[in-house]
Amino acid sequence: MFFDFTRKFRQCASVVTLSLVPLYGMAASADKPGEGVKVNPIFPPIAEERFRGEVAMAGLRELGYDVQEPKETEYAAMMVALSYGDADFTVHFWDKLHDNFYQKVGGDENLVKAGDVIPGVLQGYLIDKKTADAYNIKYLTDLKKPEIAKLFDIDGDGKADLTGCNPGWGCELVIDHHLEAYDLEKTVTHNRGSYFALMADTITRYKQGQPVLYFTWVPQWIAGVLVEGKDVVWLEVPYTDLPDGKNDVNTTYQGKNLGFAIDKVEAIVNKDFAEKNPAALKFLSLVQISAADESQQNLKMQNGENKPADVRRHADEWVAAHRQQFDAWLQESRAAAGNQVSKK
Repeated sequence: MFFDFTRKFRQCASVVTLSLVPLYGMAASADKPGEGVKVNPIFPPIAEERFRGEVAMAGLRELGYDVQEPKETEYAAMMVALSYGDADFTVHFWDKLHDNFYQKVGGDENLVKAGDVIPGVLQGYLIDKKTADAYNIKYLTDLKKPEIAKLFDIDGDGKADLTGCNPGWGCELVIDHHLEAYDLEKTVTHNRGSYFALMADTITRYKQGQPVLYFTWVPQWIAGVLVEGKDVVWLEVPYTDLPDGKNDVNTTYQGKNLGFAIDKVEAIVNKDFAEKNPAALKFLSLVQISAADESQQNLKMQNGENKPADVRRHADEWVAAHRQQFDAWLQESRAAAGNQVSKK
């Protein structure tokens, strides 16, 4: 009842003199614009990507929202759930990589893109530096040579074994397209499955001095274990060729064409939820975590701090370390809610 009164009061605030405003009720509603509103997050089932979700949920809670336990599913299903309103937001959308999933569920008609949660994210193919230097391997297409491909053969079929992506991930489609586009299907096998389990085997082989060939993205902990320029090197592609034909995107990093768009991670919000909750939309459009910070947190997980409670603690520590910026995001979010009320 108190909330109903407060909400109605705020709608009428523009026609009431300030001297008559009940200060306590107004302060509470202004500070917690999401009070009484349930929020249903949805994330991919990747433990290493939960950190940014915990940071986002922490901010929404401070705005008064009743944040529910996140649902977990793969990216394509995540977009479907968001478009139908079965979930309200995610902070795991890659703008370029996942665009096909976004368009298939109606795009801007059903969803809202918000902010740059992690700017400047990379994807591509790497091999160990020792093998690259010994055989002058610089391009992915060097693997068309049977004698080069055989260096990375694990199962004895003479083809290079590329540690690739989980089925259903956006990168799976790009890798398969690259193997066809660059005429590599006869000499390279795309090993797909549980990515981090596959990478654990890849890292073990590297530590044993064996050649390795794998796909990865940054940020995440693998970049802290197999260090680019010291342990491994990026492979170039001869030209950009992406599955959707949108080849005018930037795929160049430090002078190398990695074959994948230099991307950014965004929040995606159900359109109806976004229109009704300007404070939540504003916060999700402002929250930003550097690639270095997420990689550092992922490395903590790899070193044993990988329980859900650990990830929540990491998020709390990150918020505490960035408290001034975090508070500024919250203040702008509260102002967005106030602006909506004043227009009614």
